[in-house]
Amino acid sequence: MAEEYLGRIVSVGSNDDGAYASYRVSSRSFPNRKSILNEDKIAIVPTEGSEEDIYKNIYISYNCIDIINDICVVTNGSHTDIIAGKIREGMNMRDALALSLLAMDYEKDDYNTPRIAGVMRADGVGYIGIITVNGIEVKKVNPGEAFYISVYEHDTPREVEYDVSNAVDATNYIFDQGVFKDFTHPVTSCAAFAQDGMWTVAYKNIKE
Repeated sequence: MAEEYLGRIVSVGSNDDGAYASYRVSSRSFPNRKSILNEDKIAIVPTEGSEEDIYKNIYISYNCIDIINDICVVTNGSHTDIIAGKIREGMNMRDALALSLLAMDYEKDDYNTPRIAGVMRADGVGYIGIITVNGIEVKKVNPGEAFYISVYEHDTPREVEYDVSNAVDATNYIFDQGVFKDFTHPVTSCAAFAQDGMWTVAYKNIKE
C-alpha cells in the first residue's frame, strides 16, 4: 500500500477486550504539538518553544478527548467541548454529535478542513461522523465493530481491524501500527479504553 497523508484521524470501536476511542494528529504545517493529560481530558497543545503557533492557526490547540461517565468523546477540534457539554446536559450520543458538527461546521482555514468526531459508550455502542464543505455524515458503531475517519482522503467512515486490549495499545496502534502505519507524518496520538464500564487514557508524543 502506498503511503498517504490523511491529516488528523479519529477511530472508535470495540472488541472482546473492551471499547476504545483514539485520535492521531498527523501534520506537515504544524508538527510541533503534543498530547497532554488534564484531569479526565486529553488536549493537543504546542510544544515548548512553539506556543506562538496558536496565533498563526487557531485550530491547532484543543481538547481532543473528554470522558463523561461511561461515554468518551473524541474529535479533532474544539467541538469536543460542545459534544461533551450536550451529553452532560442529557442529550443522546447521536444527536449531540450531529448537532454539534452542524453548529460548528467545517474549519474556516485555507483548506476548509473537515471536523471529525466519535462518541463511544463503554458497552461498545457509538457514533462516528464528519462535516465537510459538502455535507455531513454520521454512522452508528455497533458492538464488535471498529471504524476510522480522517480529514483528508479517507473522509468517510472505514471499517478497520483494531486489535488492542488497553489504552496504551490503542494509542500506539493509531500512531503507526496496522493500516495506520501507511499514513504519513504522525505527530502525537492518544486513546481511551473502557473495561468493566471504566475508561483509562494514554498518549504518545513523537519526541518521547
